[in-house]
Amino acid sequence: MLKQRVLVAVILLPIGIALIFAGGLAYLVMVAFFMAVAAGEYAQMFAALNRRPHRLLVAGGALTLLLSRYFWGFHYDVHLIAALILLTVVYHMADYARGAPESGTDFAISLSGMLYIGFIGAYMISLRQLVDGAWWLLLALPVIWIADSGAYFAGRAWGKHKLSPRLSPKKTWEGYLAGVAAGTLGGAALAAAFPPLAGHEVAGMTPVNGALLGFLISTFAPLGDLAESMFKRQAGVKDSGHLLPGHGGAFDRVDSWLWAGLIAYYFVTIVT
Repeated sequence: MLKQRVLVAVILLPIGIALIFAGGLAYLVMVAFFMAVAAGEYAQMFAALNRRPHRLLVAGGALTLLLSRYFWGFHYDVHLIAALILLTVVYHMADYARGAPESGTDFAISLSGMLYIGFIGAYMISLRQLVDGAWWLLLALPVIWIADSGAYFAGRAWGKHKLSPRLSPKKTWEGYLAGVAAGTLGGAALAAAFPPLAGHEVAGMTPVNGALLGFLISTFAPLGDLAESMFKRQAGVKDSGHLLPGHGGAFDRVDSWLWAGLIAYYFVTIVT
């Protein structure tokens, strides 16, 4: 399992970094692929509970919000959300007429998947489209991995107090706090290193701001992981899917990205 995880990371990480720097449609395709697959996995988990969210509708709605954000920014978000609400309720009304037993609940599941993964996930697009957005992305995402690593090793060594036994029995407060500390320090270090690598001043990217962003992401992004754990535990599955050997599904990979992208976008717009 560990070998698979490392091998997949070694193969995909350089590709991901290259696509982040490339930006444009190449980056859009990468984000849209992961978010659309994650939305489909979200629907599939609830289907395992005999609910009836429409997998293609959920993934298509999420993808529509992502594409709109790329081409038109926030301009059409409200209009699209309104249209998706009506389209989704009409579909589930028809499904109820065909005999579905709990279409009101199914409607809520379908809509929440579109919004949580599509609307929130679209901040990964908005962040990249900011000035020097590639560098901010390369700060925000590694902070998640640094914090996760700090939490894992500290939790194994010193973890005694469970963070949330029902959501994630292996996570501890000691590991969580170590992750916050690691993410804060990692954010400061990356913010110090990136402007020289970029060859120019990256607006707002200072060690202090890097530490602040690292603190915010490592504090709140773990909630994305816990949220997905909630869905998986209710569905009775270990992973959201089997897209990446050793890593699980797309939703397993993007659960913390959803929070980190949004947090980083608004932080960067404030400090720059």
